[in-house]
Amino acid sequence: MLTAERRQFILEVLQREKKVLSSELSTVLKVSEDTVRRDLRELAELNLLHRVHGGALLISPGTASYADRQKQAPQEKEVIARTAAKLVRPGQVVILDGGTTTLQLARHLPLDLQATIITNSPPISIALADHPQIEVVMLGGQLYKKALVNVGAATVEALQMIRADICFLGVCSLHPDVGISVSNLNEAYVKRAMISRSAEIVGLVTAAKLDTAASYVVESIQVLTYLVTAPTVTNEMLTAYQRLGLTAIRDEFI
Repeated sequence: MLTAERRQFILEVLQREKKVLSSELSTVLKVSEDTVRRDLRELAELNLLHRVHGGALLISPGTASYADRQKQAPQEKEVIARTAAKLVRPGQVVILDGGTTTLQLARHLPLDLQATIITNSPPISIALADHPQIEVVMLGGQLYKKALVNVGAATVEALQMIRADICFLGVCSLHPDVGISVSNLNEAYVKRAMISRSAEIVGLVTAAKLDTAASYVVESIQVLTYLVTAPTVTNEMLTAYQRLGLTAIRDEFI
């Protein structure tokens, strides 16, 4: 089998099984594990998979730039946003993490809602600027241009002064074993601080981000109070998460 054919086979197995193991690929392909590891390394360099110890996992579409992510699954994100918006109660202090799905959530908050929204996202702050009842608190820091969020020590320090009722977390990657992960270390620290300062944590996850992994782990999935995802996500896709006690919401009419 040619190198290109072998690597295409690896990607097809990964897409079907959601993970690949080097030892199993070595047996099936009749090549050494060193060859398989080299294949996985070079596929990872092309952003086609995420290497982990002993194999590889799917790479999340959430690792793309903000502009590219705005084009991904817009209808799915809108449904997730409408569902999540119903979890916000009047008078709450809400942390709204950056992301294209959380931006949609901000746009779906009722005009008569009175609440305080704390965010590190300039696009979300702008989207809420004309909301008549919501007080917007913008967290400072260094702008991480790829994701359009503020990160760094100043952002984390500001979060230490907050006690939020609920946090809506933009999730780059979610995996039952790896947990919540992102592709930027500073963003991971900010998300971890958001989680630690909130009574409830809601993860917003499109179907394509399930069973994927990125380089920096934020927390285990057990920190999530709810997982809000698309109605198209099947029970089978959620089995591993529900075994860990995670409550999934897929119906926009909650």
